[in-house]
Amino acid sequence: MVDYHASNSQASSGGPAIYMDPREQENDWDRDLLLDPAWEKQQRKTFTAWCNSHLRKAGTQIENIEEDFRDGLKLMLLLEVISGERLPKPERGKMRVHKINNVNKALDYIAGKGVKLVSIGAEEIVDGNAKMTLGMIWTIILRFAIQDISVEETSAKEGLLLWCQRKTAPYKNVNVQNFHISWKDGLAFNALIHRHRPELIDYDKLRKDDPLTNLNNAFEVAEKYLDIPKMMDAEDIVGTLRPDEKAIMTYVSCFYHAFSGAQKAETAANRICKVLAVNQENEHLMEDYEKLASDLLDWIRRTIPWLENRAPEKTMAEMQQKLEDFRGYRRVHKPPKVQEKCQLEINFNTLQTKLRLSNRPAFMPSEGRMVSDINGSWHNLEGAEKGYEEWMLNEIRRLERLDHLAEKFRQKATIHESWTDGKEAMLTQKDYETASLSEVKALLRKHEAFESDLAAHQDRVEQIAAIAQELNELDYYDSPSVNARCQKICEQWDALGSLTQSRRESLERTEKQLESIDELYLEYAKRAAPFNNWMEGAMEDLQDMFIVHNIEEIQGLITAHEQFKSTLPEANKEREAIQAIQAEVQKIAQYNGIKLSGGNPYTTITPKTIDNKWDKVEQLVPQRDQALQEELAKQQSNDHLRRKFATQANIVGPWIQTKMEEIGRISIEMNGTLEDQLVNLREYEQSIIEYKPNIDQLEGDHQLIQEALIFDNKYTAYTMEHLRVGWEQLLTTIARTINEIENQILTRDAKGISQEQLHEYRTSFNHFDKDHSGGLMAEEFKACLISLGYDVENNKTKRTGQMDMDNYRALLVATGNSLGDAEFARIMGIVDPNNSGVVTFQAFIDFMSRETTDTDTADQVIASFKILAADKNFIMAEELRRELPPDQAEYCIARMAPYSGPDAKPGALDYMSFSTALYGESDL
Repeated sequence: MVDYHASNSQASSGGPAIYMDPREQENDWDRDLLLDPAWEKQQRKTFTAWCNSHLRKAGTQIENIEEDFRDGLKLMLLLEVISGERLPKPERGKMRVHKINNVNKALDYIAGKGVKLVSIGAEEIVDGNAKMTLGMIWTIILRFAIQDISVEETSAKEGLLLWCQRKTAPYKNVNVQNFHISWKDGLAFNALIHRHRPELIDYDKLRKDDPLTNLNNAFEVAEKYLDIPKMMDAEDIVGTLRPDEKAIMTYVSCFYHAFSGAQKAETAANRICKVLAVNQENEHLMEDYEKLASDLLDWIRRTIPWLENRAPEKTMAEMQQKLEDFRGYRRVHKPPKVQEKCQLEINFNTLQTKLRLSNRPAFMPSEGRMVSDINGSWHNLEGAEKGYEEWMLNEIRRLERLDHLAEKFRQKATIHESWTDGKEAMLTQKDYETASLSEVKALLRKHEAFESDLAAHQDRVEQIAAIAQELNELDYYDSPSVNARCQKICEQWDALGSLTQSRRESLERTEKQLESIDELYLEYAKRAAPFNNWMEGAMEDLQDMFIVHNIEEIQGLITAHEQFKSTLPEANKEREAIQAIQAEVQKIAQYNGIKLSGGNPYTTITPKTIDNKWDKVEQLVPQRDQALQEELAKQQSNDHLRRKFATQANIVGPWIQTKMEEIGRISIEMNGTLEDQLVNLREYEQSIIEYKPNIDQLEGDHQLIQEALIFDNKYTAYTMEHLRVGWEQLLTTIARTINEIENQILTRDAKGISQEQLHEYRTSFNHFDKDHSGGLMAEEFKACLISLGYDVENNKTKRTGQMDMDNYRALLVATGNSLGDAEFARIMGIVDPNNSGVVTFQAFIDFMSRETTDTDTADQVIASFKILAADKNFIMAEELRRELPPDQAEYCIARMAPYSGPDAKPGALDYMSFSTALYGESDL
């Protein structure tokens, strides 16, 4: 308490005045301002009226401010009226000492309210010092009429000024910047009254150039209808260059207190509007989530049956079309759905964060639309997608194999059918019955040659049957025609065998009658037949279709072909030897004068036939060379495609892995503010998006590989499917990381957490997250709380400095490992409701913000509604429409249940049940 007696004696003796902090400007009284007689006059009138507005409640008043307070009695009475408290009993004596004692009691009471009085002593008040008396009254006005006025955490004077600015902002010609010249024209006073009681003033009829009329109008209306006494004269204000600031503030403070009830209702309405706006936005986000989730799930449900359809096609062209449709799905239809899935998860996380920040219950999507449900359906989609692609590639290989086998079957069947043409007629003729012995012998030898030829064709027939069997096993679509043709060939082959055996028996019965046979013809026939068969086999092989998948296989065919070509000189010698036999026959016949009738009786293979077939072989060899070289070029091209894809894939794959690791590091490191981190992450995300052309190029290379039917690549371990998944994970991870920073900003701004606090929380969290997993085990989390100064036993936060894990364990040992088990269990139930054993950074931040900040609660909302309802337990619809914006008023009316309490009225609404619905029962 200030010793006013000592201060007075010091002042009177010329000693120094009591020290006052110069920063306490609102509690100071600038005596120099009273040097202006106009200001002193305004203050004297205003302060006198202000004191009388309170003293008349006690049935008294003052006439002269410096005279009527000299004995201290009315001064003490004034303080009792405005404070509602009792002061010490005054002394009733008339002596100077009694007056000084009474004034000191009043000054002691003022000092007890935390007011610092400078250079104001009881003697000066008793002596009637006008300046000191006005200074004392101004100090009382500041303390009891202005000090408690605060708008948006401003000081009293700033708060009162901000209140005036907000209330008069909509009015033309009003611009309140201070408490002196801004009020000279009187419009600001009229605007304050009109804003709260528009029926009292016709503001549009007031003129800025008529300040006297404006001021008198405001003063008269305030005194008549608002019970605010007239404290100033309009002439004094207009006639002064700069009206007295203290007088204006004193008078304006009366308006503030007169309208405080309306201000209280407005504050309550603002709080309710804020809460309703949050709830409406959250409901809109929930509806958006439900629709997006339903659309995505419907698309997945429609797509999976298409991917699970394994109905095979008959031709390669039809299967190629299926593959092209699948590539279109991968390239066009699926990527937007990947983005939708990622956005859906981000929206869900953002919504949950907003709900937590506004103390709302967590959002539970409708059944089947949880993020886990969507991830499960997406997993099924990708499984069906992978199986569908593998099935199509296997089907293409199967159809390719079938086409090759079918063509090979037709080629061999055609050759065989050409060879068997006319053989049955030959075997069934009876030419030996009328033939001579030599002719019969010749026929027998001819038949032996035919049997040799028949045996040589046995392998071809077996090959034809084997190919037909394989076509059946591979489910060739034209198997019936293949089987019919194969059956016909086999039946014909059996018939030829039977006919051959029958003819041989017939010839052998007459063989005894045949003695001579032309050995040379026989030798020719025996050597010509296998040679002819070899040529036919060579021609068949040279024309045989081939299918290879890599350079090694085609090089193997080229090597085999070269080996075949190396045997041609030896074969040519055999051909020349066979032709030499025929030449020898001609030479002997000519030498012996024998006239040969027809050709060789033992074979139909003439030298011309051999030469023609040999020429055909020589023609087919370069053609085969060309076909093999063309296939080699194709396989080299395929190998180039493999290398090109592998080169890019071996760059993209490690790049994606590196970016994933970098994102992991970024999420752990803390560089700059959250906004800086968000900007850096978005720039980082843009750099990743700009890498997309490399992925597109890789997709193009992969499509070329698939179109070339390339199914393996030894130059890289990366597949397109692996890279697609990695790319999608990279985009999803950077988006989730950005979303985490955005949610931290939301948490910080909504909870009022400073950047330094967030930095401290992140540093401590990372300190105990030794494995950089992004989560803390229970023991690590407890150490983290203690390191931040959180008293686990008493549920308090006190700064004790950082603590590492070793020191934490030492603390556990020293305290018997009992640091608030019950309290810590409660905390773990909040940060880890699923009992996973791991606390994430987001859960940690939510807990710390909830423990260290204040937020809107259900009790606060109920209190706000109670203000609007004038302390009733219910509220009427017309009250909501009067106090709230139209859309939010109707929002409340539609959701509030009828009030059924004992004091209910028709149409009464239960605002308590509405608050319960907003916050959940647990909060109440």
